[in-house]
This record gives sequence, structure tokens and C-alpha cells, in this order.
Amino acid sequence: MKILQFCKVAASAAFIFAANVAFAQVDNVQTQTNNDLMKGDWKQSLRPDGVYDHVDHANVPLEWQYIREADILWKKRVWREIDSREKQNMAFRFPGDENSGGGFFIEILLDALKKGKIQAFSNFDDRFTSVMSKEQVTELTLGKVDTVWVEDSETGQMTMKLVRTEFNPETVTKFRIKEDWIIDRNVGQMVVRIIALAPLQDKYGDDGNFRASQAMFWLYYPDLRPILARYEVFNPENDVYRMTWDEFFEGRYFASKIIKVSNPFDATFENLGASKMEALYESQRNMEQLFNKEHDLWVY
Repeated sequence: MKILQFCKVAASAAFIFAANVAFAQVDNVQTQTNNDLMKGDWKQSLRPDGVYDHVDHANVPLEWQYIREADILWKKRVWREIDSREKQNMAFRFPGDENSGGGFFIEILLDALKKGKIQAFSNFDDRFTSVMSKEQVTELTLGKVDTVWVEDSETGQMTMKLVRTEFNPETVTKFRIKEDWIIDRNVGQMVVRIIALAPLQDKYGDDGNFRASQAMFWLYYPDLRPILARYEVFNPENDVYRMTWDEFFEGRYFASKIIKVSNPFDATFENLGASKMEALYESQRNMEQLFNKEHDLWVY
């Protein structure tokens, strides 16, 4: 009899403990917040928004295999541009959610710069020769100054004031990357490593006409990888197939075109005198050469 009574008490205690744990988990879900969100007005869901538990990523990028200079049989430096307006690159313009950071890809970069998680380098060159301060980066994100007439609510008198427009992330339409294509005899294959990344912002004249796309700054990609590993990329085909921005770039899921390869003049195809159509053909020709280089290594 005493044994039966002891079992009842033990079962009741276990039930109460399990209930407390369950309520604690629910309360934890209610108060959970993502400190990496880009937008302060983003509201966190108070209940699990789905039929399954969302498991966070490891947030740690896979380390690159070390490459010795003695093992490099062939190398080519390539510059390419990613146009975010292309269908395959729409992830760069996805407004975001609590998993993807709640902002455009450029907003993820700017947020990391403002919080001091990564260092920006001047667009004077792509060799990381001049460091930019937070104030200089902030200045790039501020809109142009304009004059507007404002009516005084008390006197009704019109006065002229200077206002500055807010930064529009949609003006960043392209991204430029610098990468090395290397044949490593240690692994017996072509290895591609991204070295630098720069967002390109569209510039417009006072008449509203498009002038050019200008690099805002350069980022050292190996330093950027831990940040990219914290945010997911939107997949329009399958909501459950999730990847981080680091996996997106390492897997080369983006569409791009080559604008320059290493040459004696350090110039792009268009700067060498090619028209836009000729530059496009030259980009395709160089891409085919890069893909065939590894194949030719084993054929001959």
C-alpha cells in the first residue's frame, strides 16, 4: 500500500515538473527575440509560426582548405557583377523576415558595418588600401539634401527648410565580386575563392536621369563570411530548403557576368574598347575558358 501511494506521489510530481517545463518553453517562445534583425519595428511572433520547430543554423561557415603556393598550377583573377534585378538573383532584394534578417542584402551589410562587426574599405581601389570610418559609411547611406517649403501650424507662414532623404536600399541594384580561379594539384581540381565584395549604387542626376553605378565600398570576403552564415536566403521554390548567405555564395547559386579578367592594363572589357554586346560575348567566352581549363588539365 505504501509503495502504491509512493508511486502516485512520484507520478504527480513528474507531471507537475513536465507541465512547468512546457509552460516555461512557451514563455520562452513568447519572449524570444532576434537581436540581428535589421529593422527595429519588426515584430517577433508570439507563438511558433508553423507546424514544426525552426532549428537555427550553426552560424559558423566551413573553413576553407589551406592552399600552398607551391601547389598552384594555374591561377586567374576574375571580376564579375551580380545584377539583383535578374530573376535568379531576386534573393538580394527580398524584404526579409526574422530568419533572413528582416532587410535587403545591402541592409545586412550596412547593419554589420554600423555595429562594427566588419571593416569597410574605400572604393578608390579593390586592394583594401584605405580603411573607411563608421562616419564615412553612414554618409554614404544618407540621401541627398533638398529644400522644401513647410507651413507653420500656428502662423500659417511658409518657411524653407533643408531636409535629407532616407537611404533607399532599392538603389543598390548590383554587387561586384573579385575572385581567384586556381587549379590546386593537391586536390586535383579547380578551386574558386571569393576575395572581395562591393555593393554598387545607382546614381541619378538632378534631372532624374540615370548616370552610372558606383561602388559604395569594398568588403574583405573572408571577414564577411561569419556574418553571412547568420542569415538565411529566401528560396522561392521551396520554403523548407534553407541555406545561409555563406552557403549561397560558396555554392554559387547567383547569376553573374564577367566584366574583367587580369590583364596588363587592369581594365574592364568595356574600358578596353568593347561595346556592351561585345563585352557580353567576351564574358561568355572567358567563362567557357574557365570551365574548360580543369577539363583540359586531365585530357592532355
